[in-house]
Amino acid sequence: MSEVLSALADPTRRRILDALAAHGEATATVLATELPVSRQAIVKHLAVLTRAGLVTGRREGREARYQVLPARLGVTARWMDRVAAEWDGRLSAIKRLAEAPDADTDTNTDTDTEPDPDRDLTS
Repeated sequence: MSEVLSALADPTRRRILDALAAHGEATATVLATELPVSRQAIVKHLAVLTRAGLVTGRREGREARYQVLPARLGVTARWMDRVAAEWDGRLSAIKRLAEAPDADTDTNTDTDTEPDPDRDLTS
């Protein structure tokens, strides 16, 4: 999971994934014409995405054609959904506690009364 999240943390790699998803498959040369990075940088990013299990490459002659492997993205999305649901539950519990009436406060205190001028304040 950490390799997938690390790979997805880079905006260039996310753009590569988007481009591959749009094309179905593409070479590093084709991707380099669409993105503002060199072909060599694309190749390095593709290696990271391949190690994370997000893309796969196959040789066709002298070029490698890459395509997205959606299974790892699906696993990651399901994990993120579970984490989000857990946090939603925790935040709801905090909200309930914050909004609950405090049992220790005295609800009969009248704060709008005038101070007693005959009361000795020096003691």
